[in-house]
Amino acid sequence: MKMGASSYDWSLHVPAAEGAPSLHRCPPTVKVVDETLRDGLQAASCKNPALGVKLAMLHAMAGVGVNVVSIGMPAAGARHAEDTVALAREIAGARLPLVPTAAARTMDADIDAVARVAERAGIGIEVYAFLGTSAIRQLVEGWDLAFLVKAVATAGTATARAGLPFCLVTEDTTRSAPEVLHAVFGAAIDAGASRLCLCDTTGFASPLGASELVAFTQRELAAAGADHVGLDWHGHNDRGRALPVALYAASLGVERIHGTALGIGERVGNASLEMLVHNLGLLGAREPVPTERLADYMRLCAGALAWELPDDHPLLG
Repeated sequence: MKMGASSYDWSLHVPAAEGAPSLHRCPPTVKVVDETLRDGLQAASCKNPALGVKLAMLHAMAGVGVNVVSIGMPAAGARHAEDTVALAREIAGARLPLVPTAAARTMDADIDAVARVAERAGIGIEVYAFLGTSAIRQLVEGWDLAFLVKAVATAGTATARAGLPFCLVTEDTTRSAPEVLHAVFGAAIDAGASRLCLCDTTGFASPLGASELVAFTQRELAAAGADHVGLDWHGHNDRGRALPVALYAASLGVERIHGTALGIGERVGNASLEMLVHNLGLLGAREPVPTERLADYMRLCAGALAWELPDDHPLLG
């Protein structure tokens, strides 16, 4: 055997069954969704930055190849609404290559708040309307399946009335029963949803669990003749698995993968956006981004959010 300078990669030599996922077979069309200005701000100890800093963060996101950005939840209060309008206007005015989304509960008032932002900013905004679907959430809230289906239909009607795209975000998808997901996914398709967002809200999923959930959802879409409906993956890091599971979801054909700068977010945080971008680039699923540019993004976000950049960060530690 001739010795060479190239490193040997064992993962490229795993005999895989036909159609089996592989991190080295991620589709080259994977999109990254930056949730820093929405889910990231739910971190218990981070700062909600001033508007000017948020605008700078938008430009930094575009600079590292972010495709889609959550610009907030306008129904959360007056400041949130005004900041969301300003962020949407910046995307439109600066012609940033970012698709804006905004979060809403599956309620008329929340979706109308997003519609007002879109109208004021003069730009289309995708409505990511969320609804908890796991058994524990139903128990705590006193919801039954009929309530869930009705809530999804309400969201679809409201977004259609506003002329905005609708993504159904099923909170805690990874702990939701198949029969519940069958009903709410069907209701979302009937209501005109263009996307479904599968959420590992408590960092519960393993790669194998993610594989089963994504395959189930793909079968549901195929059976409903809804192959036009796209898929998102949104994962948290409670068990330290957010990044590998997110990468695995990409290998399964999920087109949009969510993350936050430095992995900040609820409880222990989300998948790290910069590590998603870095690894997807190494896997050939996206154009690689220079480490220096990712470092600039991280430093800006850390300062904006009053978040200490950890000494053991894989890229900047």
